[in-house]
Amino acid sequence: ISAQRYYTPKISVGGKAGATLSQMSFSPDVKQSMLMGYMAGVSIKYTEENYFGLIAEFNIEQRGWQEDFEDHPFSYERQLTYVQIPLLTHIYFGSEKVKGFVNLGPEIGFLIGDKVSANFDYKNPASVPNFPANRMTEQLYTDVKNKFDYGISGGLGIEYIIKKRHSIILEGRYYFGLGSIYPDKKKDTFSASRGTSILISLGYMYRFK
Repeated sequence: ISAQRYYTPKISVGGKAGATLSQMSFSPDVKQSMLMGYMAGVSIKYTEENYFGLIAEFNIEQRGWQEDFEDHPFSYERQLTYVQIPLLTHIYFGSEKVKGFVNLGPEIGFLIGDKVSANFDYKNPASVPNFPANRMTEQLYTDVKNKFDYGISGGLGIEYIIKKRHSIILEGRYYFGLGSIYPDKKKDTFSASRGTSILISLGYMYRFK
């Protein structure tokens, strides 16, 4: 007995680059604003059925946060650079020329860079004249304890097919981290210190088959 296949598996590889806007979800809360960074990486896409596939990526992504001192003349940015590996379900729809898609799935990461930029002695804020009172400060100088990160990613985008095997992809994606960068036991200062980010990327894909 033989079965007829109504679809052909397709494999595509490509690269992408873009910008990130990120901050941290601290508990207790920390006054902050979004930090801008960059991301770049490579991806492989496998589709075997109409409207459904899988995507795996290897990305370098900058995350972190920027402290909000409101009317005070202080600035502090902490840039955390990660290697990120998402594995996403890829649902697509549209014509042969233009397709919309939804990506959703888990993501793991590992911290490879930690850089602080500040215009005051952030390691000893109590000695800084006119530093805001009653403000959380341990996040300014505490070392990252957990370099391994994990979370959930979801994105929406458009794929424009230039030729039969070439396409350009524009995507917006949101990452919600589930792992804390600082210790989060009852005795610790923070019960949560999770990263979140918005990514906007432009990519190119080449289909092998």
